[in-house]
Amino acid sequence: MIPALEISDLNKAFGGVSATSGVEMRVMPGARHLIIGPNGAGKTTLFNLISGDLYGDSGSIRLFGREVSRLPPHRRAHLGLARTYQIITLFGEESLEHNLVLSQLGLSPLRWRPFAPLDRFGELRQEARAVLARVNLDHLAERRLGELSYGERRRAEMAMALAQRPRLLLLDEPFAGLSREERTVLKDLIAGVPREVTIILIEHDMDIALELAERITVLHYGKVIVDGTRAEVVADPRTREVYLGD
Repeated sequence: MIPALEISDLNKAFGGVSATSGVEMRVMPGARHLIIGPNGAGKTTLFNLISGDLYGDSGSIRLFGREVSRLPPHRRAHLGLARTYQIITLFGEESLEHNLVLSQLGLSPLRWRPFAPLDRFGELRQEARAVLARVNLDHLAERRLGELSYGERRRAEMAMALAQRPRLLLLDEPFAGLSREERTVLKDLIAGVPREVTIILIEHDMDIALELAERITVLHYGKVIVDGTRAEVVADPRTREVYLGD
């Protein structure tokens, strides 16, 4: 079976500081894969390299068997990659539905009609409503996104990623800043994503993350120091030393 994501000897430095060093990683289709590590370990940099927000200095990144190391982000999106960010980046003055339609438009042939009003894209609006229903936000579709609570905006960002019908979904600290109740809602939402979507997440809330993850990669100073099943990684003394504080 061809991996959903395969990374080989990936290196990225900023000046003289190495952000990722010789990273090797393989994620199979349908997996729920967690990336952990202390602050500064290179986790978000790795996501930026996978998504194309950054280009590596050397090494290989393959999505579903295709080399993408030099492809721009929009080309990777067309191959089925979607992601969320640590810092929410949405259009706060626009409605929630409008944000969802925009997220779909980038992958639709309708994007070549740049001056057409969005309210004419009935099919996209209908699909946007369906995705909002999946995250229990359809009742807020007409609400200006900036008026939503932080937890609702986190779910909206998740909805925008799902609206792109991804094959590989990258979630960068999706539970950050959420209350206990909001974390439970989002955890159930992620757990309910169909298995045809491969999920890789970065998360510091280990209790929730371990409930979702089947395999874990531990980064430290940009290097993979442990990689394996949930039980293997939690039991490894290197994990406890650099991340769990033992």
